[in-house]
Amino acid sequence: MNRLLALPAATAALAVALPAFAALPVGAKAPDFSTAAFQAGKQTSFSLAEARKKGPVVVYFFPAAYTGGCNLEAKAFADAMDQFTANGATVIGVTAGNTDRLAEFSNDIKTCSGKFKVAADPGLKIASGYDAKLALKPGWTDRTSYVVAPDGKVLMAYSNLKPDEHVTHALTAVKQWKAAKKR
Repeated sequence: MNRLLALPAATAALAVALPAFAALPVGAKAPDFSTAAFQAGKQTSFSLAEARKKGPVVVYFFPAAYTGGCNLEAKAFADAMDQFTANGATVIGVTAGNTDRLAEFSNDIKTCSGKFKVAADPGLKIASGYDAKLALKPGWTDRTSYVVAPDGKVLMAYSNLKPDEHVTHALTAVKQWKAAKKR
């Protein structure tokens, strides 16, 4: 009996430990979306099509505001915003979890620090187009990051419930885009 109980726990632990694969492959057309968002505690709006006119866009999905990994990931993106901006990129975080706290989350110095927009995705309308639904917790978004080029094509896709490498992967893709643009 103990072995039967251990199997689901081991399977769940393995699912969290291993990276998932983003559904939109590099080169695929990223779905455009427009949505209400928050930045620095204030309601604003976001349009992927408009943001792409300025350069590449990092669209990162995260499970929920004010959860351990999501706080770390948001802080890492906030800390790297000067580098993203210097390379012509815009960043937006999208979540379906704890959406009632996004205004506060967008301005918290322990998370976004007001440096980029975050948007609520109730009903997973945006996440569905990017296949960024969290299988382990239905109704929440997965931790998946994309870099979308100005032409709307996916430059980078990375899924992993661990928050550690999302900024590194996204910033590398943005820098590679900028270097290729110079040639």
